[in-house]
Amino acid sequence: MKQVNASLAAHLSEEVTTLATCWKLTLRDGVVLGFTNHDDDISLEGVLYQAASGFIPTAIAGSSDLAVDNLDVEGVLDAVGIKQEDLIAGRYDFAEVDIFIVNYQDLSQGSMSLRTGWIGEVQYGNSQFVAEIRGLTQKLSQTIGSLFSPSCRAIFGDARCEVDLSTLQQTGIITGVEDRRIFSDSGRLESDNYFRHGLMQFTDGLNIGQAMEVKSFSNGTIVLVLPMPFDVSIGDGYIIDVGCDKTFGMCVDNFANAVNFRGEPHVPGTDRLLQTSSTRN
Repeated sequence: MKQVNASLAAHLSEEVTTLATCWKLTLRDGVVLGFTNHDDDISLEGVLYQAASGFIPTAIAGSSDLAVDNLDVEGVLDAVGIKQEDLIAGRYDFAEVDIFIVNYQDLSQGSMSLRTGWIGEVQYGNSQFVAEIRGLTQKLSQTIGSLFSPSCRAIFGDARCEVDLSTLQQTGIITGVEDRRIFSDSGRLESDNYFRHGLMQFTDGLNIGQAMEVKSFSNGTIVLVLPMPFDVSIGDGYIIDVGCDKTFGMCVDNFANAVNFRGEPHVPGTDRLLQTSSTRN
């Protein structure tokens, strides 16, 4: 049951109301952003909620079961201070969201919470974005424990994998740029796909601190899975890891790490089970 200030509750029961919806975003780096659908900015408890034209939520619905109560928020890039580059860079990933209503004519009445959750999937394009807001019950839908899989479930180089990435990392400097996704380093002499599935992180330039998985590597040319959020320039420094495709063969042949392989490569797959069932019939 929602807790509402008595004066705000009284206002909600009136025939004519002066309500505004506010969104408070708390990013993982601690930055707090505020937006409102009101036509003027609202300042509340030290946070400025900007009047954001085009910042529109879908209907908010709740249920008494354990289904995930999601909603989407649509906005215009830049118009609300949210830039496409920041979305690509993951700055808003898993940001905490508080959505509530206030009486903009009398902010002393307090607020009524509508939804609390986190930013989920974000889609963008044509100068607009749509962000999914996942409710608290999203946590209940997460898988706890491990499932059988032919590929390794460990993250390459983590505590379960135990491969020491520091001995496999290489540094370099960009010497040629095609776009934000394809560039080259003439000093790279490793064999083709040596860095495939590896992680590349920029150590300076506009993308400093940003990382992306490598899709392919050949003759010094690096192709990323997705483009970097900002322009890549000649002279940008980077660190790149040797890749792992999480198969048992690569774990054994390239890293001699079979003892830490976190998968079941010899468990029969669905095709084998169906074949066996067909043979019995």
